[in-house]
Amino acid sequence: MENSTYPPYFNLTMFVNIGNYRYPTFVLCFLLYTFIILGNLLIIVVISREKALHEPMYIFIMCLSINSLYGSAAFFLRFLRDLLSDTHLISRSGCFTQIYVIYTYASYELTILGIMAYDRYVAVCQPLRYHTKITSKVVSKLIAVAWIYPAFSVAACVYLASRLPLCGNKIPKVFCSNWPVVKLSCVTTVINNLVGMFVSTSTVFLPLAFVLYTYVRIFLVCRKSSSEFKGRVIQSCLPHIITFVNYSITVFCDVALSRINLEELNPFLAIALSLEFVVIPPIVNPLVYGLKLPEIRTHVNRLFKR
Repeated sequence: MENSTYPPYFNLTMFVNIGNYRYPTFVLCFLLYTFIILGNLLIIVVISREKALHEPMYIFIMCLSINSLYGSAAFFLRFLRDLLSDTHLISRSGCFTQIYVIYTYASYELTILGIMAYDRYVAVCQPLRYHTKITSKVVSKLIAVAWIYPAFSVAACVYLASRLPLCGNKIPKVFCSNWPVVKLSCVTTVINNLVGMFVSTSTVFLPLAFVLYTYVRIFLVCRKSSSEFKGRVIQSCLPHIITFVNYSITVFCDVALSRINLEELNPFLAIALSLEFVVIPPIVNPLVYGLKLPEIRTHVNRLFKR
């Protein structure tokens, strides 16, 4: 009874048998992961080394890069191994650990984007009060809240899911996810649904709504300002807007996939859509901030010249 209700392994069923194509696929994914590591490490090193970049906006960008390394490690290290394997079993403890890391990664991304939006809002709408409102102590508190709250809220969801007796062990994804595990439950999941809804609202929808609100306010200020002021605002806010839109789309894809029967989709399309969530943002972030912000680009060039 213990093994049937609390299976020691989960089976990731979305992996498609691609025969010898697994090797070029492995190389491609390995190169993507290498780029994610090098690109985000470059952002972290440049911002930490250059005192001129020790400002709130760049500290938040560094937090995004750290989070990209954290989330991509939880996915790629297991995924690369599975690409070369004929079986795709993952231990119970390994599965719930992966769920926790990937879900906290997703929550951190949104909470960090939320505090970045607040930083841009104060810089544009209240420029004279910026240095009194966005102090180093305030930045530390904002980052602490952005890290601590998701860590505990996601832990509650994962703990509740781990306590459920299950009537199966098949997860129709290429990585472990909370909702597919909850759907395997042999008992009612009302508590899990309520807690999951609360956590989703507080870590996903509220940050998204706050970012939208701040940019509406910024747009209203820019509408009455000079073209020179608008240009500076666009240069400052565009990377954040690109990151926000990109991440919103990937989150939407993941939420939509969790609510439909993936077995009815084309397997390659289902895999591509599910991979967006953990692959695209870590790739896009260093490109956007490394290429779009001239301050970071300048210091990157200096670092390579040295």
